[in-house]
Amino acid sequence: MDLNIIQLDQNAIQLNESFTSSLSSLLTGKHIESISKSISTSIDQLDSFATHQWEIILHFMVGNYTHTPSKGVLFLLENSNLINSSKSSHNITSNGFQFLLQDVQFQLWQLLLQYLSLSQIRQMDLVEVTSFLFILGTLELGKDYSIDSLTITQQAMLSDLRDYGLIWQRKNSSKRFYPTRLATSLTSSAPPLLPTNSSSSFTSASNNKRFIVLETNYRLYAYTSNPLQISILNLFVTLKARYPNLVIGVITRDSIRSALSNGITAEQIIGYLSSHAHSQMYRNNPLLPVTVSDQIRLWELEKNRLKADDGVLYEDFRSQPDYEILLNYANSYDCVLWSNDSKRLFFVTLQGHQIVREFVKRRLPGGTGSASTSNSNSSTLSLPT
Repeated sequence: MDLNIIQLDQNAIQLNESFTSSLSSLLTGKHIESISKSISTSIDQLDSFATHQWEIILHFMVGNYTHTPSKGVLFLLENSNLINSSKSSHNITSNGFQFLLQDVQFQLWQLLLQYLSLSQIRQMDLVEVTSFLFILGTLELGKDYSIDSLTITQQAMLSDLRDYGLIWQRKNSSKRFYPTRLATSLTSSAPPLLPTNSSSSFTSASNNKRFIVLETNYRLYAYTSNPLQISILNLFVTLKARYPNLVIGVITRDSIRSALSNGITAEQIIGYLSSHAHSQMYRNNPLLPVTVSDQIRLWELEKNRLKADDGVLYEDFRSQPDYEILLNYANSYDCVLWSNDSKRLFFVTLQGHQIVREFVKRRLPGGTGSASTSNSNSSTLSLPT
């Protein structure tokens, strides 16, 4: 009321007309000036650029390093836990594999939400970042817009959005930008990317999504020429042959273990095979051969059957009573990971070792060593008694 934003009209509350007009202009981006009404850059060129930029990101995630994304994109992928980076390589994570199974719009918003969460770390105004992303969704595809009405933060965003394929500029220093279909479809149900050629990784809904035939002998036939789908298959399948519209491979213990080592789970692999199973596979009940799906799960259990824990091994007890007293004391603190009564051995956690060690010092002060310990590095020290 004091700011004259709302007005009371009998029993109704109305927004001030000037405030309403300004708010509408902000949300719809009308305050961003369109420089020319004519389309100097074709929509096909914008679609091609957006598709190329997005393909660079997805292909890099699956290990295709033909094109390397910018440092900003790599920073975003790593902080989104979609890839793990080391000095010489980048590996896809479990979250990254699940990310690849989603449609482009879901992928885009997942990255943009992570971009928002990192904006404050990069000392960017969160309100201005959010506002600009929504404004992009209201702009018209094929028109160019001036950057003069953008804030400093929003102008700084242009280089990031260019790397993601949301906007196109003729030069980095250009005073205008073109929103691509990725940007204009942010707040709509329209497809964010369209196939630009026969080898594009993005296909229309009518294109064959069900392309995998899996046999009981672990042999796999993929009726596709889509480079991204082939790269995804290569994460957990040993590819043997490739033809213009067919890829032949086999699921092996080594190929599954390689996928598991990257954090991809057995259920994710089985889910991918099920969701992309060829229509002829639906004649089977169950859909996938039980021998194959069960074996994939067993290979995962095989990988997870051993668990490593840091700790200290107690050994060389001089008498059975000494062993039992110390073991019972350690058990009372629930820090014993393993014990062997016949050999007078037990293994405690690193935290438990400090507790047991202090107990030995208090119980037998000034005596000779009654036990020795071996740490995780296999060095030995005698406990004072």
